[in-house]
Amino acid sequence: MSTINCKGRLIDLSTPKVMGILNVTPDSFYDGGTLKAEREVIERVAHMLEEGADFIDIGGYSSKPGAAFVTEEEEIQRVLPVVKLVLKHFPEALLSIDTFRSEVAKQTIEAGAAIINDISAGFLDEKMIPTIAQLQVPCIMMHMRGTPEIMQSLTNYDDLVKEINYYFSNQIAYARSLGINDIILDPGFGFAKTREQNFELLQKMELLQIAGLPILAGISRKSMIYKTLECTPQEALNGTTFLHAFCLQKGASILRVHDVKEAVECVKLMSQFGN
Repeated sequence: MSTINCKGRLIDLSTPKVMGILNVTPDSFYDGGTLKAEREVIERVAHMLEEGADFIDIGGYSSKPGAAFVTEEEEIQRVLPVVKLVLKHFPEALLSIDTFRSEVAKQTIEAGAAIINDISAGFLDEKMIPTIAQLQVPCIMMHMRGTPEIMQSLTNYDDLVKEINYYFSNQIAYARSLGINDIILDPGFGFAKTREQNFELLQKMELLQIAGLPILAGISRKSMIYKTLECTPQEALNGTTFLHAFCLQKGASILRVHDVKEAVECVKLMSQFGN
């Protein structure tokens, strides 16, 4: 399925789209919690939209390895005002909410957000899939094991791609049974995977296109890049752009990025090669 329905607008994913990251966490691995003032949030979103972002992904719970636990109430207090603020200034913006909690999903969608991006594909909150079905919004399902606190101890696989496909097939069937129409799959680079497994997954990413569902690739400035290059996340833009091109070659429909301009340029250049 190459289109998803976002607030009554059909978004065609046969042309890859770019999702800009807006972290509103104090311990984000890259932004470092600098987006505290309303003015900074508005400027950041305006900048990403001007550069060509199709979606803005708002997250209030850092999911980096070993990230600290955040209560549901605190996550809502971080994210909900930002959703309202962004839509007040940019009413046409399509907001994705990066959360694994159904109550956060419910309140933000009711406030005008368009997509739920769940790093646990519904496994960390049994109410999540039924809530998304009730809200009738697109759902991004990511592959992960355990929780952000312990996921890096859960990296043993007999067959990485086969096990990820099995994980997705069960959740897709469950979501479909409840009437969820628009599902996007995220392989979960860096989540319960070693650096070597991340590159194996990237090399075999086209094998994840089960049921013809679109794939989201989230590799922007991740440790698989900066540890390989022996640099910092801040110095990992060139490596990120290179791997974004590879993701597009492997069939990614959405790139989730910190650097919108470079990702949009990557999509434009890759489009010149045709299918």
